[in-house]
Amino acid sequence: MNTHRMNLRTRVTAALCAALLVQSSVVSIASSQAQAPAKPAATTTATPPAAKIPNDQLDSLVAPIALYPDPLLAQVLAASTYPLEIVQLQQWMEKHPDVLGDALAAAVEKESWDPSVKGLAGVHDVVKRLGDDIQWTTDLGNAFLAQPADVMDAAQRMRKKASDAGNLKTSEQLKVTTEVVETKQVIVIQQANPQVVYVPAYNPVVVYGPPIYPYPPIYYPPPYYYGAMAIGFGVGIAMGAFWGGGWGYGPRWGYGSVNVNVNNRYVNHYNRNTNINNRAGGNWNHNPSHRGGAPYGDRGTADRFGGSARGDSGANRQGTTGRTQPSNTGANRSSSAGANRTGAGTTGAGANRTGSAGASDRVGNRSVPSSSSNRSGSAFGGASSSRSTSSAARSSSSRGASSMGGSRGGGGGGGRRR
Repeated sequence: MNTHRMNLRTRVTAALCAALLVQSSVVSIASSQAQAPAKPAATTTATPPAAKIPNDQLDSLVAPIALYPDPLLAQVLAASTYPLEIVQLQQWMEKHPDVLGDALAAAVEKESWDPSVKGLAGVHDVVKRLGDDIQWTTDLGNAFLAQPADVMDAAQRMRKKASDAGNLKTSEQLKVTTEVVETKQVIVIQQANPQVVYVPAYNPVVVYGPPIYPYPPIYYPPPYYYGAMAIGFGVGIAMGAFWGGGWGYGPRWGYGSVNVNVNNRYVNHYNRNTNINNRAGGNWNHNPSHRGGAPYGDRGTADRFGGSARGDSGANRQGTTGRTQPSNTGANRSSSAGANRTGAGTTGAGANRTGSAGASDRVGNRSVPSSSSNRSGSAFGGASSSRSTSSAARSSSSRGASSMGGSRGGGGGGGRRR
């Protein structure tokens, strides 16, 4: 009996000790959890929006091309987003000066360039302008990618300035009308003869008046080229093989974007060979696969297209250029997704870099020869608004050459001259 009581007492004591130990462990764990510092919540660093390019700087940026016929203006804006391919086209044409007309149209069709670039081979003057002043071209393209609607509005402001000054009116080369598109009054410039293209040449100071922000310091024909006119024209270029199916691009003034014509020779060929279903046309969309590694103007635009931005370190560029491209950036899709939505201009293009462009301009991972223009200010401004006229123009209309100078003999790049 006593033995039984001792065993019972031992069991009760053991049970009480076990209960006390368990309670102590629970209290200890709870106390340690309460005293442990809380882990900070994971944070994500958002890319700060780039400052938008002010209107006066956009006005100066588009001034050299604002008076181009509407289809040519739209194509230049699209092509300017592929600066490396423009340089490649210019170099190709310089190496093949005897390839003209239909042969030239067929030859460039075999190249891998974007359709907007291929189609420019028919207007050698424009290729020369864009290629010779590649920094300005790059700034123009970056601005258009970042602020498409603002760039389109800038072109309209400059057209109105020229019109108000009496320097933009219907002529033998251009047909100028005023229309209302989506409640906006716009100035439309078309070819006077649908079968002949004239590229206008002018000095912005003469046509628009003094700038608020300096005009791009690129080549402008000297005063004797224009004679008594504010705008000069070279020999017209006949619409030929380059414009099979019509112009490939056109401005959508009321929507701040560029439209694509899928019947155009180069756009249609591109769609067939890349299996892009764009039979219905629609807004133009930037295709980053044709960018060639050229940095975008700001980080926001670069992130949209999976590329690098100006100012990125070498390591950062290597990391960004290998990104998977966004699925909605295919060229010329029928939807308006991607780069060129109306009102997509919420980020700046960084067009106004300070400092000299130096001995050469950089496009992507390579340097290309810079033009001979005086770049003492920013990337497209800050220098004299025009070059010294002591430099002889490479061509004049009286000699049957191009409107911008420096065209090849017989040429204008593509169609027959009239």
